[in-house]
Amino acid sequence: MQRILVVDEKEKSFLKKIIPVSAFIGGLCCFTPVVLVLFGLGTVAYGVSLANVFYGTYKWAFRGAALLFLFAGLFWYIYKKEEICTLDKLRKNKRKVVNLILITLIFGIIAYIIWLYVIVELIGIAMGLW
Repeated sequence: MQRILVVDEKEKSFLKKIIPVSAFIGGLCCFTPVVLVLFGLGTVAYGVSLANVFYGTYKWAFRGAALLFLFAGLFWYIYKKEEICTLDKLRKNKRKVVNLILITLIFGIIAYIIWLYVIVELIGIAMGLW
């Protein structure tokens, strides 16, 4: 029986670094007002209005930046660390590359959801922002 999604230690190390950073970048739309209020750089009313603007208007820009960062890191890893830089090498390692892309996307989305809709949400509720 074939194992479809297999990740070795080198890939795990890469994923542990790139996924949390991209989830953090994607969640900056709601985390920035929390930080401003937490450090006393703005009032709660300002934090709420900033969160409404960032999440309401620019949430897709933050998500796009996070996805761009995730794919740039993934491309760098495949090109530099795995040394897959030609189409022939890509064809030979197609399953490995596809698996790495799928694993990165799945865990990146899960990390983003947990970061934004659980952790930042609980911090914002505790601070009275939303």
